[in-house]
Amino acid sequence: MPCAGLKTDPQLIAAYEAHHRAVWPEILDSIRQSGIRQLEIYRIENRLFMIIEADDTFSFERKAALDAVNSRVQEWETLMWKYQQAIPTAKPGEKWMLTERIFSLD
Repeated sequence: MPCAGLKTDPQLIAAYEAHHRAVWPEILDSIRQSGIRQLEIYRIENRLFMIIEADDTFSFERKAALDAVNSRVQEWETLMWKYQQAIPTAKPGEKWMLTERIFSLD
């Protein structure tokens, strides 16, 4: 499950959520074209958690390669950096980081 951070500013958080109530059609298309079938983002305070259900064609590397050549996705990502901030252990430019599952009730 990927995790990301938001700037701790109620107005910016509200604007970020507003953008996600009206995601650009090109962004939705790019998500689906990467093999993602379902995507949810949850927030607690300034932390975001993403749950993805994908088919066998999906990989984070393939999604990154598709995004790198999609100007509309790059425009969206630039806009989202206005609201997001890197988690302290992130590498430069890294926004979403994979979390490690430590428990599952199976």
